[in-house]
Amino acid sequence: MPLLVTSAFGVNGDGYGALLAFDRNGTPQGAFCNDPRIADPRGLAVHEHAGLLYLNSGQDRVLAVGADGTVVRDTGPIEGLNTGGGNFGPDGRYYVGLRSARTVMAFEPSLDAAGEHFLPTAVVPFPRGFAFSHDGRLILASGTGPNGVGDNALVAFDPSERKQPIRLVSDPELSPLDLAIAPNGNIVVSSEHPFGSPDAITTVREYDSADGHLVRVFSANRSAKFRKPRGLRFGPDDKLYCVAQDEVVAFDFISGECFGSTVQFPRLYGQAIEFFP
Repeated sequence: MPLLVTSAFGVNGDGYGALLAFDRNGTPQGAFCNDPRIADPRGLAVHEHAGLLYLNSGQDRVLAVGADGTVVRDTGPIEGLNTGGGNFGPDGRYYVGLRSARTVMAFEPSLDAAGEHFLPTAVVPFPRGFAFSHDGRLILASGTGPNGVGDNALVAFDPSERKQPIRLVSDPELSPLDLAIAPNGNIVVSSEHPFGSPDAITTVREYDSADGHLVRVFSANRSAKFRKPRGLRFGPDDKLYCVAQDEVVAFDFISGECFGSTVQFPRLYGQAIEFFP
């Protein structure tokens, strides 16, 4: 199963502005899709039932890509969309973080209808990653933006009350970039603290999903450089993968051990990671 990574370009990082493929040994396979609608790509998520990969393009559009690398669905350009991460929700819709509007929007998987604001606009200072917990809550990383503004917290939205975030995690050593829900239901978060600092401490942090307390901290130690960590995904081998600058780093979620770099690729500037098809 190929490992796919979105590589940033421009203000998001001096990468390739492409969806790149690597085999399970970390060998680069080139661009998974060369469609010109993929520019400075951001979030990724797999719709397993449909067998499609959904991708947020820096061209202010959302695309769905088939296993052969062909774009099969397209919202078309949506002025001011400015997408971040993406994930599927319990209702089957595709959810997208909007960086300028500072909210989360939901799209039907057909991508043939206008998106719906799932949360109020400007709900947090700067949205980073998000995911749906096992009990249906949306957990959103409220991070620091490129302008240095943010509150570095994790907030939760109950399915029946989406207007008011509940502050779940306040950790003085957290500056969140992406998050995922672990098999045990806890929240794992990639963190670069202070955000943007050349001396930032980079970790993956696990929090209890019920009360938000810090469970443990994953560190690469000397196994990998682990600079600018971004997208998180659990792989089919149950390892936890985090894409970073120039590499993809793997962790054993049970023991917390870092396996080091499974991919090493100069100027990767990875944003999101997925396993597909």
